[in-house]
Formats: sequence, C-alpha cells, structure tokens
Amino acid sequence: MDPDRTITLVRVPELAGAAPYAYAALPPAGARLLFTAGACPLDDAGATVAPGDVAAQAEQAMANLRAALRAAGADLGDVLKTTVYVATARRDDLVAAWDVVRRHFGDHDQPGTLLGVSVLGYPGQLVEVEAVAALR
Repeated sequence: MDPDRTITLVRVPELAGAAPYAYAALPPAGARLLFTAGACPLDDAGATVAPGDVAAQAEQAMANLRAALRAAGADLGDVLKTTVYVATARRDDLVAAWDVVRRHFGDHDQPGTLLGVSVLGYPGQLVEVEAVAALR
C-alpha cells in the first residue's frame, strides 16, 4: 500500500496503552477532509429505530454513517476521528454503544470521543455518531 495514500494512526507511548483507539490520526498527503453530520438511528422513513435499545440504535447509526461515507466516496477505513453521543448518564449504555461502533471499525481504531449527553434531537433517540474522514 502506498504510504502517501494511507491514514497514519498515531500511538503515543507516554499515554495509556489500554485505550481502545489511537490518540491521533494523520490524513494521507493531499487528502481532502470529509465532515459528516451526526448519523442518527433513523430508518429510511425517518423513524427512530429500537426505542430504548442503545446497541440497536448504535447499529442503525453505524449503517447510516457508512451510507453517508460511501455517498461521498469514502468508507469506515477512511475515518480519521469519530464522536459518539449517547443520551444517558449510565456508563453501561456508553460501553454498549462504544462496543458496537468499535466492532464496525474493526482493526481501524482511529481516535474517538465518547460522550454521555442529556438529550439528542429525535424523539426516542439515544445514539448519534459523527465522523471526519479523508478522501483520497
């Protein structure tokens, strides 16, 4: 693979190695950046799927994120950073959403931020995932 065309995930020896993600990411040389809106757990009719189920909503949000990335000519492997929002005060809910997101990204453990928030935009919405990607 051409090193000028790949994302560089930065590991930082001075920071905790237990974090399940890289601490920084560099886009390929000459890449353009793609910023997504938050991918919500909506079906194709605009209804919130799986009310009350964080993991199922994270699955739908990831499917919608991937569709948005593909429409712009990218995919999950092109993502430089994610932000995952979960409407909860419970750490277990945060972990449930994070586990789904990490599974979708597989070995591409780009930097990510996980936040518990009080409310999201759609009725019954518990999860939202946004991303920054590199277009090569």
